[in-house]
Amino acid sequence: MDLVSGYKGVVGLVFGNENSASNEDSYVERLLNRISNGQLAEDRRSAMIELQSVVVESQAAQLAFGAMGFPVIMGVLKEERDDVEMVRGALETLVGALTPIEHGKGPKKEVQPALMNTDLLSREADSISLLLSLLSEEDFYVRYYTLQLLTALLTNSPNRLQEAILTIPRGITRLMDMLMDREVIRNEALLLLTYLTREAEEIQKIVVFEGAFEKIFSIIKEEGGSEGGVVVQDCLELLNNLLRSNASNQILLRETMGFDPLVSILKLRGSSYNFTQQKTIILLSALETINLLMTGGPEADPGKDANKLTNKTTLVQKKVLDHLLMLGVESQWAPVAVRCAALRCIGDLIAGHPKNRDILTSKVLGTEPQVEPAMNSILRILLRTSSMQEFIAADYIFKNFCEKNADGQTMLASTLTPQPHSMTHAPLEEDVNMSFGSMLLRGLTLSENDGDLETCCRAASVLSHVLKDNFQCKERVLRLELEEPMPSLGVPEPLMHRIVKYMALASSMKNKDGKSKTSGDLYVQPIILKLLVTWLADCPSAVHCFLDSRPHLTYLLELVSNSSATVCIRGLAAVLLGECVIYNKSNDNGKNAFAVVDTISQKLGLTSYFLKFDEMQKSFLFTSAKSAQHHKPLTRSTAASLAEIEDVVENDSLDQKDVDHPILSAIFDDEFVNLVKSLEADIRESIVEVYSHPKSKVAVVPAELEQRSGESEGEYIKRLKAFVEKQCSEIQDLLSRNALLAEDLTKTGGGGSSQPGQRVSGGLDRVQVETLRRDLQETSQRLEMLKAEKSQIESEASMYQNLAGKMESDLKSLSDAYNSLEQANLHLEKEVKALKSGGPSTFSDVEAIKAKAREEAQKESEAELNDLLVCLGQEQSRVEKLSARLLELGEDVDKLLEGIGDESGVPEDGEEEED
Repeated sequence: MDLVSGYKGVVGLVFGNENSASNEDSYVERLLNRISNGQLAEDRRSAMIELQSVVVESQAAQLAFGAMGFPVIMGVLKEERDDVEMVRGALETLVGALTPIEHGKGPKKEVQPALMNTDLLSREADSISLLLSLLSEEDFYVRYYTLQLLTALLTNSPNRLQEAILTIPRGITRLMDMLMDREVIRNEALLLLTYLTREAEEIQKIVVFEGAFEKIFSIIKEEGGSEGGVVVQDCLELLNNLLRSNASNQILLRETMGFDPLVSILKLRGSSYNFTQQKTIILLSALETINLLMTGGPEADPGKDANKLTNKTTLVQKKVLDHLLMLGVESQWAPVAVRCAALRCIGDLIAGHPKNRDILTSKVLGTEPQVEPAMNSILRILLRTSSMQEFIAADYIFKNFCEKNADGQTMLASTLTPQPHSMTHAPLEEDVNMSFGSMLLRGLTLSENDGDLETCCRAASVLSHVLKDNFQCKERVLRLELEEPMPSLGVPEPLMHRIVKYMALASSMKNKDGKSKTSGDLYVQPIILKLLVTWLADCPSAVHCFLDSRPHLTYLLELVSNSSATVCIRGLAAVLLGECVIYNKSNDNGKNAFAVVDTISQKLGLTSYFLKFDEMQKSFLFTSAKSAQHHKPLTRSTAASLAEIEDVVENDSLDQKDVDHPILSAIFDDEFVNLVKSLEADIRESIVEVYSHPKSKVAVVPAELEQRSGESEGEYIKRLKAFVEKQCSEIQDLLSRNALLAEDLTKTGGGGSSQPGQRVSGGLDRVQVETLRRDLQETSQRLEMLKAEKSQIESEASMYQNLAGKMESDLKSLSDAYNSLEQANLHLEKEVKALKSGGPSTFSDVEAIKAKAREEAQKESEAELNDLLVCLGQEQSRVEKLSARLLELGEDVDKLLEGIGDESGVPEDGEEEED
């Protein structure tokens, strides 16, 4: 009871009413006591019913039950399995204790008793095993409440329950058997398995092994497919859990059941199509399944790409493209969310799959005689739809169609032919008879009269896909010329000039009333700028065409410096200016790369210009992850909101400056962002190079200095004077540029910086830094090379010095040895001569040696004799001591020594004689 009293204080602290909490505790305690110790079965059952009702209604009762009730209730489930009513009541009580009680008003409690009870119950693996064993009971309600209890456990504590179920033999098998039970039991089991398989890969494998695919599609068919209810939705959610990032399960489905049951869900039935919210959710779930199959598996799987291609091929073989075109293109009465999902699936089907692209190209929609290619129908949706999401989805198809598909791009570009002026203003309904290119051109050029610049920017997005990385298409479209409304008023206008005109028109329209920008204005200019950046990339003739109109350069400079434009617009305009430098092959002094750089320097300043790149790279569009294709899994909680989606959620802050439209995050894909980043590096390097080396040397043509035939002296002198003035002007320009560079270099070296208002000086900072950095790098490289050479030479010198010292030492040793040999040889020669002559000197030496040897032998014999005398003295002393001791003992010493002296004397004499 100490545990109970401790919980009373907790309940009072949490719920604020100590008396009420204490009453709940005591009431729950009495009921538990009646259940565990009651004698009458009816009394125990009524106590169980009362406990179940109070636990459902009161959080304090839930908390008290968690403190003391689990052992009692689990004991009932273990020991009283025959009493069905008690088991039912125990299970209902547990479900109530694990179900959160939501209060409509008042602050939310920090402690959630239902979560605490879930944690307590799931800690013991034996309790999970006991609950799973109850699924084998015959009673319907026991199985039903057990599934509800497991679902509540899984909702609040998924990981622990998943681990427990995996350790229990046949735990998943028992749950799978429930799918073949009565409808109510089946639905609860389906919901439980859906929760279980969301992230547990091991459970997914076991569920599939137990025949999940067959059971799922059997239930879907039984419930009516796309016309079914929430049960079909749960089946598809379970199916998606099994296929998501799981290549082995995808292969197993493809090779066993096949994709036919899945594709049949997308088939619309009946003459009048009624899209209820539930049907919309089911179709979205089925389309998500198609999308999962086209991902192929997890990113790290080496067989992902092969599995993805096989799935795409198989899906198209099963006619899924026809159903997707029906949902996304032909069924304009379908909800926007379904149309967008179907269009995205079409885009995924053709991505990186040439055969599927060809099949889509050959598809024809409509009925005779009003038939047209599917690509034309998709383009019409893109140009006319009022939904931003549908425009993005349709644009995704053209992006994937043109990606690394030069033949497809050329095919689409070949249809770009201007229509007669009368056809241009024909009713929109008549575009069904137009080619793809004519419809696209109409969208690009219709805006001037109608003021609908949004249609122009959508068409520009498609055109950017057609031109991307395809030089032939860029050249072909560059030659397109549009007739003026009144041909007599002017020459035909290039398509590029018309597009730039519309971009400028969008800028003027959004500011003409002095009001804040609308959401549409925020993406028209960036999308047109994306087209121009893509068009001018690696295409000198496009740059030349762009610069043919002098106002274009002026407009770009104004756009870059326009503080009211967004960061994205200013940055893309700066990139476009840079392309006019790095891809400029013009020899015209007014349009060449030097002229553009000089204009940027004078009008903006290079530092301010380069700053636009830095601002753009830090913006959301260039730093956010481009994972538009990774959608959140469709679950019961998210399905309703997705089914009702109609368009991009407008940002409340869109009226603020420098805020980019959310649509741009989908339009500016990874490839375009990477293109801009690579262009930025090239632009910086090229502009610094051009600015540092402004003009090639002026070649003096001899004809300029010679008098022409028929030219008078005055005219000749006047022409020479003009020529010299021109040269002086150019020299003066170079001198002033060098003076500015020197001044800026001095300031940079002295640690100072120019004031923000000094435009020219400020514009040179970045140039000087780049130049100095390059020179410093080259000098450092040369210095490192010299250091390496010096180190190598010093190493060789030291080696040779050591070698010379060693050789000198060896030579000295040889010299000393030679001298000693010479002396020894000389001495031996003298001795030989002396021996031959028989001289006394040698004989006297021999005698001296003998005398020395005799003397040494005598010294040695004397030393030995002294040692013997010492030994004899020691022996004599021992004999004297022994004789004295014998006398003390009464022995006759003389008698004992008889004969000893005679025996010892003989050898002694012999020894003396020898000596």
